[in-house]
Amino acid sequence: MDAVTAWSLPLLWAQKSELAEIPWIRWILVLAIVFFGIFPGLVAYMVWAERKIAARFQDRIGPNRVGPLGLLQPIADAIKLITKESIVPREADQWVHLLAPVLLLVSAFLVLAVIPFGVGLAPVNLPSGLLYLVAVASISTLGIFLAGWSSRNKYSLLGAMRAVAQLVSYEIPQVLSTVPVVLWAGSLSLVTIFERQLEYGWFVFSPPGLLGFGLLTVASIAEVNRTPFDLPEAESEIIAGYHTEYSGMRFGLFFLAEYLSVFGVSCVATALYLGGGSPIPYSDFPAGVFGTATNLSFVLTNAIMVGTFFVKVTLMIFLMFWIRVTIPRMRVDRMMNFAWKYMVPMSLVNILAAAVWFECVIRPRPFFAGMIGTRPAILGWQLPLNSLIGWILTLLILVPSAMMVLAINRQARADSLEVTTTLRSPRVPAAAR
Repeated sequence: MDAVTAWSLPLLWAQKSELAEIPWIRWILVLAIVFFGIFPGLVAYMVWAERKIAARFQDRIGPNRVGPLGLLQPIADAIKLITKESIVPREADQWVHLLAPVLLLVSAFLVLAVIPFGVGLAPVNLPSGLLYLVAVASISTLGIFLAGWSSRNKYSLLGAMRAVAQLVSYEIPQVLSTVPVVLWAGSLSLVTIFERQLEYGWFVFSPPGLLGFGLLTVASIAEVNRTPFDLPEAESEIIAGYHTEYSGMRFGLFFLAEYLSVFGVSCVATALYLGGGSPIPYSDFPAGVFGTATNLSFVLTNAIMVGTFFVKVTLMIFLMFWIRVTIPRMRVDRMMNFAWKYMVPMSLVNILAAAVWFECVIRPRPFFAGMIGTRPAILGWQLPLNSLIGWILTLLILVPSAMMVLAINRQARADSLEVTTTLRSPRVPAAAR
């Protein structure tokens, strides 16, 4: 049985366990454990890890007072947020003020519903899973605007409007960066995208895939309001932004949603470009070795797959932590220019390059198949001639395009600077000339 067939068949283990017949009360208990136990604990120790990593970068110790190595510090912080008084402005819209952080948290939770963590371990396998991700991720934009509007604070409203402008701007290159994956996989299902990477290798191992992964990573950092794109809540810019009038556990929900979104976008990037839980590119290991027909083989396969998946996610999260402690905050006009003048044009060019890569490498019978023959076996460590031609053609598209985008924007910035300097230069009276 080949790799794609093995991963596409319904799992015998899932059939034996009769998951579809579990009473609704058990599902409620499972959801309660996941949403109120696992995810909050995951977020709490992501915060602890970020504080420790930032401390090492800055030659400090980090949390070290509560528990060994400060491991109980997240629990102390959670108790403080839960017991702290929640103050709501008198003029605020009470219900909308409460609904806003809940919307952000729900959006962060729903993203994880279609992530394939392993063989048959996608909570829901939607045929249009990627479209679903775009839809539920957009809920956070509505929640942020409602938070600023419902507070009846002009500074909160200004912060919310600026946040919406940023999120809408970076959603465009974020969505465009996923188009190559949809083209190569021929499906919007994340499970199908996962399976295609077993046959053709991780999508990041190509010029359009590498650029698409970079664009997706940058846009995702902006979407979750992480440094250097954290202008929506930059206290040095406009107090604390959209959540200025929040305190106690209501503020804690914003905090929880932000770090859960960091985890969610890392899972999405891993599933789309990094092969999901596949530990070896161009290989069906471990499914090809252990299989998935019995309970033991299913557990062994998923133990490796889920472990590999979370290692990749951890590296993505570490990258975001690294960027936060390294790169300073961007100015708001430069942040918007970067989205519209750099990322959007390169995303559009990358779609063209992805179409060329599809014709050269992924299409079963490329348009030049009679000239170069069929695709050589990658597992046999032979040089894939189709891939070589694909690399050459796509690089010939991407490199000149990137240079053109940089040159055009550099010239536009120089012209703008020249005009500004001319306007600001003092005028010399005619008598003094």
